Amino acid sequence: MGSEGPSTGFMQKKGLPEGLVLGSCNVLETAGDGVLPQLHEVFQTAFAGQSNETSNGGQIIWLHLGVNSGATRFAIENQAVNEATFRCPDEMGWKPQKVAIVPSDGSISHVREVC
Repeated sequence: MGSEGPSTGFMQKKGLPEGLVLGSCNVLETAGDGVLPQLHEVFQTAFAGQSNETSNGGQIIWLHLGVNSGATRFAIENQAVNEATFRCPDEMGWKPQKVAIVPSDGSISHVREVC
């Protein structure tokens, strides 16, 4: 796998489910806080495209595969907390401790839940 993450290897091994049509896939840089401009651009592009689409039943699915060094399998979470705390520095040397990921989105105790 080289420098690719475990999710890349998983998709190469398992592939897409039968009948699934992938319109696009974006993999964002995750090291450091430099990801925010790219993330905002992806959000704006996705939501602009969604409002311009015809009624084709397409859906936008956002999937974040977090980091859990003790995990033995993937887990899809239904909530997110606006906090970054790293035990070890990331690839860019960033090691935040109780830092708001998106300061304009509220404090580190702010939680977002999805269905």
